[in-house]
Amino acid sequence: MQITSSYSVEIRKQGLCFRKTFEAYRSAAACLITVFDSVWEELEAVGNAKRRFNTAEHLVHSTKKNAARFDFDRRFPKMPSYLRRAAIQFALGAVSSYRTRLKAWETASRCEEGGRGSGPSGQGRPVLESRNHAMPVFYHDVMYRAGGTGSDQAKLKLFDGRDWVWREVRLKHTDMEYLRKHWCGKKASAPVLEKRYGKYFLRFTYTEEIKLPERPAGEQTVCAVDLGINTDAVCSIMRSDGTVPARKFISFPGEKDHLKHVLGRIRRSQREHGAAKAGGFWAYAVRLNEELSKKTAAAIVSFAEGHGADVIVFEYLEMKGKIRGSRKQRLHMWRKRDVQKRCTHLAHRKGIRVSRVCAWNTSALAFDGSGKVERSPENHSLCRFNSGKQYNCDLSASYNIGARYYIRELLKPLPETARSLLEAEVPAVKRRTSCVYADLLRLHAAMRVSCRKPGAA
Repeated sequence: MQITSSYSVEIRKQGLCFRKTFEAYRSAAACLITVFDSVWEELEAVGNAKRRFNTAEHLVHSTKKNAARFDFDRRFPKMPSYLRRAAIQFALGAVSSYRTRLKAWETASRCEEGGRGSGPSGQGRPVLESRNHAMPVFYHDVMYRAGGTGSDQAKLKLFDGRDWVWREVRLKHTDMEYLRKHWCGKKASAPVLEKRYGKYFLRFTYTEEIKLPERPAGEQTVCAVDLGINTDAVCSIMRSDGTVPARKFISFPGEKDHLKHVLGRIRRSQREHGAAKAGGFWAYAVRLNEELSKKTAAAIVSFAEGHGADVIVFEYLEMKGKIRGSRKQRLHMWRKRDVQKRCTHLAHRKGIRVSRVCAWNTSALAFDGSGKVERSPENHSLCRFNSGKQYNCDLSASYNIGARYYIRELLKPLPETARSLLEAEVPAVKRRTSCVYADLLRLHAAMRVSCRKPGAA
């Protein structure tokens, strides 16, 4: 499979040429979007994407046929050809997306009762945004020239208000050291200039070919992960027979205390000055929360790789409806999907698969099969089983997550007859939403007995 990764390098030399380059490129893209939208029926009739691009490029140049309607060369003189083609490709994609959304909206509107103009389910009509956030692409050799080996310098062709000229820029040394250490020898795509937090960056993209291992479920080692709010993640290394050779509690209390302090400042600022004055604090809190999810994902993948895990197993977390209660802000700030997304990318780069299981009752049921647990009112991370044993609730949930993965993967490839016999011996595995770690132990014992019987495969 192909894995695409990107990394942004900060440009140390900040100048007005970057702002003028952004304005020139986005003005060109906005102009192209307006023109392509007016002649979209003609462009849409060209089915092949390459032929459509060639037809659109012919509209750019001044000819007798379209001079009165559109003269790109006169409005944007001396624009590099590669940058012009990038703007054309971006404009075609923007108009195509808008037309597709508009057609879907019109179809759904006709299905509504009475053909109301407000659209399906109250949604408004899609709008074509011409002043978008297009980012200029700097193609190698013609727009971007890298420095020598070990150099932090680069050359970019930028717009100074009158002409496109080569300017030397200095890139951040630590970012370049990271690229030279981890991405040396791998070909990077054309960098994209972007602006974030008042600074300019060059984003490089790398594509890798990764081959994930193909092993039967009985030979796999999994890392079962329970994502939480109090503890960022609880990981358990598990084998198909139920053996748990390693466990880890992942938590970053310093980062969470910092985030809690910033949220307190936001509350005080909103109480004293109104919500409009807390925008900067909220942006800072979002960046802190994003950094926390990055560290959590990296720690999970590092733990799984260190113990030779073949699969990382998560819960399928889907929270619907309005969140209420005293913990609603913490639940809103919980970046559970972002952690799983980052873990998936990092794990695939390491050759580790990622799977998900149903999240119902993973924390509510005890891993030893004794039934529902009772949460401790003093410490929400602890619970008490019906047998009287006190245990960590997140650790128990991680056992159940790993067990549900193995139960599913062990039963799935079996013939229907063999599967029915095993389900008759262990009835709890029929209902996946109530499976626990104890059911995996019973299933493994039943499978060993069935393999010893005469005539068993």
